[in-house]
Amino acid sequence: MSVAQRFTTGDQIAISFRTFGDAVDGQPVVLQHGFASSGVQNWVATGLVEALVGQGRRVIVVDARGHGQSDKPHDPGHYGEGRMARDLVELFDVLDITAVDLVGYSMGAIVSLLTAVHDSRIRRLVVGGVGAGVVELGGVDTRVIDQRTLAAALRAEDPTSVTDPAARRFRLFADASGNDLRALAAQVEAVNTGAVAFDQISVEAAAVIAGTDDDLARNPGVLANALSADLIRVPGDHLGAVRSPEFRTAVLHALR
Repeated sequence: MSVAQRFTTGDQIAISFRTFGDAVDGQPVVLQHGFASSGVQNWVATGLVEALVGQGRRVIVVDARGHGQSDKPHDPGHYGEGRMARDLVELFDVLDITAVDLVGYSMGAIVSLLTAVHDSRIRRLVVGGVGAGVVELGGVDTRVIDQRTLAAALRAEDPTSVTDPAARRFRLFADASGNDLRALAAQVEAVNTGAVAFDQISVEAAAVIAGTDDDLARNPGVLANALSADLIRVPGDHLGAVRSPEFRTAVLHALR
């Protein structure tokens, strides 16, 4: 396991990241995880990092603020996918990255899209776990899971009191992963709702990967069309698709 490193952002939040692989030439791959997960959980444990390193890639795995080994403030003012996108831009600067392939899942997909709007260093972009909601609502599909309900579920003293099925699934997942629930609730209250400027995203290639049973990635063709991207369907629901071998294969194919 690579040793975690940290850098401090412009608003004084420490962001943790890990670097894998010995490659010094070519574009690195940066991986941004989903909500209530971490870089290790989404990318190392699923075998994606090992597969990419096996192809000779240098891989950088980031813990978003509020997650993993990064700082976890409880003020919603420190959150939002737009702020997380600025964290990635700052990371690229710290590591002197001039060109990068970027992969994001769920929350990390929204972060990756917003990064691509503002940073021309991204060459290939792969997003998963999201669909038409990003185009129509600017972020997570709140038609599937209400953000106020989810924030309340994360702050509930007793998880058995959470009755909304979608919110309960995320609460149980967050508990199982050992998250700081107040930090996660702060992110939920700050999610991006502004329109994503797809016309300002200029990449050499893009791909959208969606689980066939993923309610949060409904109508992924709408997103693929907005990005002029390839659409790849893999088995699984929102929490399961990213762990599937088919997802790993799809990412490798998109970054070939």
